[in-house]
Amino acid sequence: MTGVPDSSLDPAIAERLKRGSGGLLPVVVQEATSREVLMLAWMDDEALARTLCTGKATYWSRSRQEYWVKGETSGHTQKVRSVALDCDADTILLIVDQVGPACHTQTATCFTGRELDAHLADT
Repeated sequence: MTGVPDSSLDPAIAERLKRGSGGLLPVVVQEATSREVLMLAWMDDEALARTLCTGKATYWSRSRQEYWVKGETSGHTQKVRSVALDCDADTILLIVDQVGPACHTQTATCFTGRELDAHLADT
C-alpha cells in the first residue's frame, strides 16, 4: 500500500503482547500535559507498529473494519509522546499531545458528562 509505513511489529514486542478477541488490545489514551484520560480505542499488531513508526496514533476501527489515524479527517490529532504496556501486557497506554477534542461527539474526552457517581454505593 503506497504511503503506509512498514507495519512489521518488532518480534520482541509482538511476543510480549496478550491479545484479546480478534487479536486486539485495548488502548487507554491519556493527554500528556493534563493527564486526563481522553478515550479508549483498539490496536492490533499493525496499528501498534504504525503508531511506533510514525508517532501518530493509529487505531483499528471495529465498526468500520479498517485502520484510522486519529485526526486524519477531523484535524483533531494525537501526537504520541510515549507508549507503554501494562503489567499483564494486555493493555496499551498512549500518552499524547491532543489537538482539538478527542471524542467524535466534539467533547474534550469520551468520558465528559457520562459520570455514574450518583450510583456509587455509600460505604
